Amino acid sequence: MLRRVREVWAGLAGVPVSFGDPVVVSPQSLLCPPGWAGVVVIGDAAIVTAPSARAAELMRGGLAGLPVEDWTSPEALRSRLPIEAVLGPATLAYCSRLSSPPPVGIVRGDVADLVASVSEDDAGEAGLDEITSAASVIRSGGRVVAAAGYRRWPGDVAHLSVLTAPSHRGRGLAKQVAAAATADALEAGLLPQWRARPEPSRRVARALGFTEMGAQLSVTLAT
Repeated sequence: MLRRVREVWAGLAGVPVSFGDPVVVSPQSLLCPPGWAGVVVIGDAAIVTAPSARAAELMRGGLAGLPVEDWTSPEALRSRLPIEAVLGPATLAYCSRLSSPPPVGIVRGDVADLVASVSEDDAGEAGLDEITSAASVIRSGGRVVAAAGYRRWPGDVAHLSVLTAPSHRGRGLAKQVAAAATADALEAGLLPQWRARPEPSRRVARALGFTEMGAQLSVTLAT
């Protein structure tokens, strides 16, 4: 799985690169938003893309001598680089088998009303409006209160998205719909990926059988 995950992220870099290579210049990198530098650590190695030669030079200097496990630490990078903004870090977790069978009774449904009912930050963190799969949902009182699905990425990766209405959190609903969506991805022969920053989300992933294999961070630099 380590090799497969690294191949996926290397393919998103936009230029030929392998884990452990120096910082590469790639304005079209999908490791980060346009104009940002992106760092992805998987296991004990990383790939880093920069939007320009100057940004790459700064990243190389800032990362030199820093342990790889600290490359996605905003605190460590801020002490070495002229960072203007940060996204992340987010942990990257993967699953080859659910820890238990998915629950029965999960149905398919539309998620537009659920997404519209939460804050912009919650909606952005979940990314549920970007899924390409059907959504697994739980309803209460006729409305969708929890949903999960996935967006298919290059390399046969299923990027999971999970969202629960604030009034229904803490009841285990996220785990139920996420289990159903993960089972769908595995049945389709895809590799489920769970990217998360909040600890509650990471706990759900671990409970389902996801293994944290690395982290992702994006930064903008004063160049």
